[in-house]
Amino acid sequence: TLGGLSVPWGQQRRALVASLLPPCPTSRLPTPQAAFAHLALAFRCDMFTLQQRVEVEKRARDAAEENIQEELGQCRAALERLGRSCASAGCKETLEQLQHNLAVLSAAVERATSAAEKLGAVHQEARMSRAAEVMVQHVENLKRHHMREHAELEEMKRLIQQNSRNRQLAEIQEAAAQCSPPAPLLQGSARRRVSIAVIPKQLL
Repeated sequence: TLGGLSVPWGQQRRALVASLLPPCPTSRLPTPQAAFAHLALAFRCDMFTLQQRVEVEKRARDAAEENIQEELGQCRAALERLGRSCASAGCKETLEQLQHNLAVLSAAVERATSAAEKLGAVHQEARMSRAAEVMVQHVENLKRHHMREHAELEEMKRLIQQNSRNRQLAEIQEAAAQCSPPAPLLQGSARRRVSIAVIPKQLL
């Protein structure tokens, strides 16, 4: 109850969700992520009071059925009293028709109660189907986002590895260039060794 008035739980839940969520502009439709957050909060609120609401609804249903059966029982008792005081054949025939109609009404009430429970279950299934659709859409968006980030990470990994190999190759080439003597000196020393090796043979 809010302010001493009995308010249906659906309105209480919407008011609670609206009070806990930040206001969103009306000009923009909610994204699947925002809709998923709203649904998650609504489910948490539902689970918090689920057992209490089940008990309340069961008591309300039982009270309604008891009231209906009590009214039907009073009608049957009134018809029986009227039948004892009625002596004409036409009056008895009318009472029998009323008793038959009362039995039909009792069976119709039971069927209506069962149909109402099935209708409530179907409505709940429809709400859960819409909620599941929002959740599936949110999961699909998360999967696409994950695949895009995975591709970006793989590309970044490839670039880092390529840069590392290029840097190592450059360092190796630089180290080799620092350790080896200049090319002209090598050629001069080779010519001197050849001349030193040839001169003694020519003198002999």
